[in-house]
Amino acid sequence: MNILAHLHLATLANSSIIGNVAADFVKGDPYQQFPQVIADGIMLHRRLDKLVDQMTEVKQARNLFQPTHQRVAPITLDIVWDHFLAKHWHHFNPDCDLVIFNQRMKNEINHQIQLFSQDCQQFMQHVWQGEWLMNYANLDFISKVLNGMANRRPKLFLIRDTVVDIHQNYSQLETHFFQFYPVLISQAQAKRL
Repeated sequence: MNILAHLHLATLANSSIIGNVAADFVKGDPYQQFPQVIADGIMLHRRLDKLVDQMTEVKQARNLFQPTHQRVAPITLDIVWDHFLAKHWHHFNPDCDLVIFNQRMKNEINHQIQLFSQDCQQFMQHVWQGEWLMNYANLDFISKVLNGMANRRPKLFLIRDTVVDIHQNYSQLETHFFQFYPVLISQAQAKRL
């Protein structure tokens, strides 16, 4: 799961939006660093990441990638899941347009972003300026995101090539998403994440 899915599920679970979106920038015990409600959101993000990685459909999706791309496939899949969520937003959230959801998230996050590191603040600024939540629906944008990651983190240089795996296995990846994401929605709504 990447930004959009974490925000969507956090909203359904009535969890801290800022905690869920900023969790990747927090090391160690969040309860030693943040108010409980934010720390709870960070912990939800971490539990969700573990849960998704263990789901059968996600493991099957990972196996669709070329052997040379297996190491970076989980990172690419996080981005791909946001692509399918943005593409099918009205299916999963028919009561709120994605543009409106983006504005709500931006307002809420910007209200508390100063609690987090400069890296986190700059990252979120890029997210808002590039309108990532809406643009995730576009495969060209996904390719741009993967290239950006490869440029920033040389150890992930192969991630730019995983766009080939996405195109070759697009319908299968989409099927996997439709199999597991509704389960996460149900668990979020039932507060069981």
